[in-house]
Amino acid sequence: MAETAPNPKNNLRAMAPCFLVDDVVKTAEYYRDVLGFHFHRYWGDPPCFVILLRDSIEISLSNPGSPGLGRPNHKAHADAPWDAYVWVVDLAVLHEELQSKGAKIIRGPEDKFYGNREIEIEDCNGYVLCFGQDISR
Repeated sequence: MAETAPNPKNNLRAMAPCFLVDDVVKTAEYYRDVLGFHFHRYWGDPPCFVILLRDSIEISLSNPGSPGLGRPNHKAHADAPWDAYVWVVDLAVLHEELQSKGAKIIRGPEDKFYGNREIEIEDCNGYVLCFGQDISR
């Protein structure tokens, strides 16, 4: 019996952005302590790569060996505010958690015309993560 190829319309599962940072350890500890992520290990000596995990979200941090390579989108263009958009089930719970841990919340919670409630946080490197909940239903 011939094997059928997976349906290309249903083959993608997740996506993980990779942020270039000067200090992988400092940034990973910030994501752990302030944003609630965890990680299993660093790669390299000195550490130059780590994968951060929280629920079904993964973010990679990398330092390819040269400082100053990180460039958050908003530094490239004012109309490009986010480096990652994360869908959430309950934004109020997340907002309270991040606020209590001292996250730098730069916007929100705010209801947007496209049916999402959002907050934006800026991490310790200037990357902006937007957390959004669909409130259109």
